[in-house]
Amino acid sequence: MGIIKVENIRVFAHHGCLREETKIGSDYRVDLKVEANLETSAKSDKLIDTVDYVLLNRIVRDEMSKPAYLLETVGKRILDRIFKEAHLVNKATVWVSKLNPPIGGDVEKVTIKMTDKRKK
Repeated sequence: MGIIKVENIRVFAHHGCLREETKIGSDYRVDLKVEANLETSAKSDKLIDTVDYVLLNRIVRDEMSKPAYLLETVGKRILDRIFKEAHLVNKATVWVSKLNPPIGGDVEKVTIKMTDKRKK
């Protein structure tokens, strides 16, 4: 078993419950950790035998581009697509952070973390 991390994916997106948030948009940070068997790819040195982090980045960017009220919704969509498209992934964790959220204070970010496992 092994771990692949894709960290600090920076995107501008339109999520939030306030109309201003979905209209104006905001900066976000997404981090991913996926667990998969990396032994085959370590021996073969072939991309087809591993989890392509270019695919993971594309999934994050695609799902972040679709507005949602809640970060939890976006996190779930990201996890669902990872299991649909990255067949070697057994477990995945996603962190979705809204930077400088408009919550009436000096707050750097608000983050949700979600983990899921492949259904057998």
